Amino acid sequence: MENKPLVGILMGSDSDLSVMQEAAKVLEEFGIGSEVHTLSAHRTPEAVVEYVAKSEASGYKVFICGAGGAAHLAGVVAAHTALPVIGVPLLSSKMGTAGVDSLFSTAQMPPGIPVATVGIGGAKNAGILAAQIIGTGDSNILQNVRMFKERMAKEIVAKDTELQEKGFKKYLEDKGLI
Repeated sequence: MENKPLVGILMGSDSDLSVMQEAAKVLEEFGIGSEVHTLSAHRTPEAVVEYVAKSEASGYKVFICGAGGAAHLAGVVAAHTALPVIGVPLLSSKMGTAGVDSLFSTAQMPPGIPVATVGIGGAKNAGILAAQIIGTGDSNILQNVRMFKERMAKEIVAKDTELQEKGFKKYLEDKGLI
């Protein structure tokens, strides 16, 4: 049986799916159900507001919103909910600004409409942050986050051990980096 969605993942365009899917993947790893939609702050504003209201009423805990360019989606969602909103600034192929415009648009919200903002393209971190937020009220989720971080630490230690045993040059050769 699939977990009831607790996180709404929104993106302004389906071209953002390759980045935003990372949030859904990490939430699934933590045992948190999510729902993914393409909705636009500018092209479908009524649908965004309707989705936020419906999701809040169904027990969602967090929204993750990814958008490029003007990146207003997270702000529009935050303006219509009391739930936490995490913004994922995305690269905009038309702007040529490496996503900095999206970062500023997402992070620079007016007082009273906060959006927690992760790095450019940081959908995986948005998923982890959503799990940490949900984990404040769910000890099982919190334990899953702890185990995830412990696994990451063990992987780094294992990689360093391999690097030290092989030596720098051999390590790079084995990884196909030289």
